[in-house]
Amino acid sequence: MVYIDSVKAREVFDSRGNPTVEVDVILSDGTLGRAAVPSGASTGELEAVELRDGGERLAGKGVLKAVNNVNTEINQALHGLDPMNQGHVDATMIRLDGTPNKGRLGANAILGVSMATARAAANYQHVPLYRYLGGTDLELPQTFHNVINGGEHANNDIDFQEFMITPVKRQNFREGFEKIVDTYHTLKQLLDKEGHSTALGDEGGFAPNLKNSEEAFQLLRKAIIAAGYQPGEEIAIAFDAAASYFYDKDSGKYNLEGHSYTPDELGDYYGQLLDRYPEIISIEDPYSEDDWTNFEKFTKRYGKRVQIVADDPVCTNPELVRKAIKGGLGNAILIKLNQIGTVTETLETIRLARKNGYTTMMSHRSGETADTFVADFTVATNAAELKAGAPARSERVAKYNQLLRIEEELGADSSRLAYFPNDVDLD
Repeated sequence: MVYIDSVKAREVFDSRGNPTVEVDVILSDGTLGRAAVPSGASTGELEAVELRDGGERLAGKGVLKAVNNVNTEINQALHGLDPMNQGHVDATMIRLDGTPNKGRLGANAILGVSMATARAAANYQHVPLYRYLGGTDLELPQTFHNVINGGEHANNDIDFQEFMITPVKRQNFREGFEKIVDTYHTLKQLLDKEGHSTALGDEGGFAPNLKNSEEAFQLLRKAIIAAGYQPGEEIAIAFDAAASYFYDKDSGKYNLEGHSYTPDELGDYYGQLLDRYPEIISIEDPYSEDDWTNFEKFTKRYGKRVQIVADDPVCTNPELVRKAIKGGLGNAILIKLNQIGTVTETLETIRLARKNGYTTMMSHRSGETADTFVADFTVATNAAELKAGAPARSERVAKYNQLLRIEEELGADSSRLAYFPNDVDLD
């Protein structure tokens, strides 16, 4: 029986030029599985700990401690284990770490090994990663593309963090993606024509210095129409407010682009945006990660009208997701592998969300690598949705190109129907 012979990590660099962990898992027959770990800029306080070195080298962001933990303790603990038993491999590392947040060995160390183990097992069986993890009867996701960046993802005056477009009416993934590409290039022309910067943010979206977030919605609507599509009917809009970053804990108010809102006033403002822009079909993190009461109130108020995605309050953690389900917080869960730190725990979170009627949206991170693991993982888990950035910058486009390959293998009829919660009639 093949077994894990050795595990080796190294320090590499992500799309922002920051160090990250890459891991090789080598099986007893020489089969190699390799994975690189992404890193977020907008991180929830409850995420698993990304171990950094500190000190002066590389502004303290080095990951040599995490690399060493892989090459020593984790390597010794996993030698001889069955790579096809992902649960056992992950559980072994969790026990070895011994902390509730993977803070001793580092979630970046543990996740790199977890992902590389899955890829090694798939390579050993000579099947694609998505097929190894997911089996048969798989579908491609609806994709959400961050084409205007704000908040922590750009150096501008927009407080909402991500403005996304998503293909609603399409025959298959390729057709939908081509519509996004058309709209993206049209948006660039529109920004340039109106005198805005077309510099790119972390996730490949444009980072213009607009008056406020609402101007971004206006520009997206114009771009969709100029590209030849109907807002809402063919291309819809979504946004990530990332409200934790404009929440004032002392006053309990939200300071958004020159205005101070009470939680109820902020809910009214979101409602006004939905009225003015009915092509908005999804809102992520409308309230702060520790403002559960108002997040839940907002869900009751608008949950049947729009998708409400919980990210920072739950951090892909099964225990927090259970709490969110019990309280009625959101109706969709954002899934990020590095928030929890293992493939097994991420799968548990997805199963829990789906069992309780929550949509799952898989997500990249702002600090990405060329690794396409998240694309395969999204298909393998039949996650309804994926956000992986704009159709620009190779570390983002790599994910979409992988989905094109998977669609070619599965067939054009493998694309899932778009999630479309609200009826849009702009006439």
